[in-house]
This record gives sequence, C-alpha cells and structure tokens, in this order.
Amino acid sequence: MRALFFMLAALFATAAVADDDVRQILLHLDEADPGRQNLVLNNASNINRYYQDKGQEVEIEIVTYGPGLTMLVPGKSPVAERVKSISQNFDNVSFRACANTHAKMSKKAGKDIQLMPQADMVPSGVVHLIERQQEGWIYIRP
Repeated sequence: MRALFFMLAALFATAAVADDDVRQILLHLDEADPGRQNLVLNNASNINRYYQDKGQEVEIEIVTYGPGLTMLVPGKSPVAERVKSISQNFDNVSFRACANTHAKMSKKAGKDIQLMPQADMVPSGVVHLIERQQEGWIYIRP
C-alpha cells in the first residue's frame, strides 16, 4: 500500500511538472518575402497569446538566415516596426540572426551590415535550429 502511495505521488508530481513546463518554440525564416515575415510574426504573437491565456509559459525564438535575415536589417526590413513592437511587448520572444549570412551580406556590400538591436547573432542559423531541436525545442516553419 505504501509503495502504491509513493508511485501515485510520483505520477501526480510528474504530471504537475509537465503542465508547468515552458513551451519552447522555434520559428524558422529564410525568405525576404514580406508576407512570409508577417506570417512568422503573426505565428509568434498567436502562440504567445494562446499560452498566456492558458496561464502557461512559452519561449519563442525566430531564427533568421539567408534572405530571411533582411527582417532584421534596418532600412531593408518590411516589418521593422512589428519586430520592435514584439520585442518591446513580449520579453519571451527573441530574434536570432545567422552570422554566416551576415558575413556574406557584409562582404557583398563591402561594409559591415548593421542589424536591428533586437537581433542576437548565432554562429549558424541552420546549426542553431538543429541544436535547439536536439534540446527539445519545437520546430515550426510557417
């Protein structure tokens, strides 16, 4: 009887922890298309709202590389105001910029391309997606 009690207590404790887990979501962007960029930002906002309404935590990373990096380039980003607004209003949404893409863009331009202050550089966007998935993050390509 005592063993059954401990097994049930452990089961309920595990279930309670699972309900309180932070959902970790990766949104992948590799296109310069304004429609795709807005879709990614809409997904981030909708996911955030859904879990907040349920009282659950969520962490969202928007990972940009290739042409998608334009989302984070001042003067080229068709969604710069939305990136700024989301960053100001949601401290659980972050923007990752591929250093490989950034280096290639800078070389082609003949100067260092500045990124929006919301951008956090990762060595490789693709590798970052791989590593996060290995850590258990949920991958979404809108």
